[in-house]
Amino acid sequence: MDPEITAPPGPPPVTLDCDHLSVREINSLLRTLDGAAGTVTHPRGRHNLAVGLTEPVSITVHGNAGYFVGGLCGARDGTGPDIVVHGFVGWSVGENLMGGTIRVRGSASQSAGASARGGRIFVEGHASLRAGISLKGAAIVVAGDAGAMTGFMAQAGTILIGGDAGHALGDSLYEAVIYVQGTIASLGADAVVEEMTDDDMLAVKRLVEDSGFDHIDPGRVTKVVSARQLYYFSTHHHGTY
Repeated sequence: MDPEITAPPGPPPVTLDCDHLSVREINSLLRTLDGAAGTVTHPRGRHNLAVGLTEPVSITVHGNAGYFVGGLCGARDGTGPDIVVHGFVGWSVGENLMGGTIRVRGSASQSAGASARGGRIFVEGHASLRAGISLKGAAIVVAGDAGAMTGFMAQAGTILIGGDAGHALGDSLYEAVIYVQGTIASLGADAVVEEMTDDDMLAVKRLVEDSGFDHIDPGRVTKVVSARQLYYFSTHHHGTY
């Protein structure tokens, strides 16, 4: 009987300590992992951790991170790193994300996923103001509540909120879609509620499966889209100036 053939083990994980390395040094080393997993320890709210990564590597941040964690990551084909933050994050987690996945095992401060074009951002806690601002194609899933002006000027992509949404939801929304399981404090300018379709139910179901937020029931969510009344403006005016 032929001996069992096992695959050779991958590269050992690399641990990078923020107490001994600068953010610039840590990011430079993360870009050289070459398939190895990276662990960032003692972040203590440092800004700009794990930014500009294009390769599909696995990165774990143990502790609270500051602004822009995971920003500018991913490639045009939608691939990118898998980043998990065991803590809270500051402004603009996943800002301008192109691909990959960012999971926050805490809450996120303002502007989560700002201008994100691809990839997925999962927030296991709550999200503050303007989550998904100017979203351009990514998916953002918040297990808890989302603050005021979530989805402000979101152009494409999907936002799913498992809790309640604050005031001015979807203000100046373009072609992005927002789903909310809880209550909506108020809708923003040009945002309207639209009836769920079978495709919407399937989209929400897939996001629930991907995020693991199984408290979200696709049958209970409200769909918010653009009324498309702000797409155009009139050049005619009345009266004098």
